Amino acid sequence: MPIHESGENYLEQILILSRQLAKVRAIDVGAALGFSRPTVSVMLRELRENGFVTTAPDGGLALTEAGRRVAEDMYARHCLIAEVLMHLGVSRETALTDACKIEHDISSETFLCLKAYYEQIKSARGHT
Repeated sequence: MPIHESGENYLEQILILSRQLAKVRAIDVGAALGFSRPTVSVMLRELRENGFVTTAPDGGLALTEAGRRVAEDMYARHCLIAEVLMHLGVSRETALTDACKIEHDISSETFLCLKAYYEQIKSARGHT
């Protein structure tokens, strides 16, 4: 089943939080995204029903393999797009905000070409 932008944001946030916290809870996701508890509950139920997230008996959230793939793809897109924008002179804050918007709408083809082009530029300048 296709996942929508809001679901991608939740999965990406769970991934980020899982790298920072021993246990990711719904309240942590809500706080990070700025959503109310009922809103988070509805989205997490949908993500569970569609096989992207599991919930442990202690309330901890975990990404399934499918959820992790989506989350890592979104996070990689976010990081690269933000880096490219900052390379172009966009402020860090604006680049991070804009990357969050762009990461969902850019096609895989365009993203891969952008990534290859940016890596080419970095190599030519001696950056890694």
